[in-house]
Amino acid sequence: MPLNENEERILHEIERRFYANDPESARRIDSTTLPRYLARNCKWAALGFLAGLIVLLVGFASSWVVGVFGFVVMLASAIVLTHNLRRMGRHGLQQLSGSMKGRSFNETIDDAARRFRRRFGGDES
Repeated sequence: MPLNENEERILHEIERRFYANDPESARRIDSTTLPRYLARNCKWAALGFLAGLIVLLVGFASSWVVGVFGFVVMLASAIVLTHNLRRMGRHGLQQLSGSMKGRSFNETIDDAARRFRRRFGGDES
């Protein structure tokens, strides 16, 4: 259902104020796509799964309670990972891989280092 003129005007005014009041958040929200957001969640879930596996393996040597905790972390991470992969679907995976094809490994690493320096107040030079 399309918006009427008054609703469109109000929506544009809200958007203009948002960009004026918080340009950093507006830029971040504008540049993040759903497949990229879900891929980031999948990355963190995979890291959580590996951490849970390490805790499971090391924990059972010392205490079965720690091992069970590691298993629970692995299980929760696996659930989050599969949930995000299903939400991403085939189209999202194709869109994500297509956006990464034109970049070399060095460009990807340089971009990650630049974001890390910017986030933690490092020197950009």
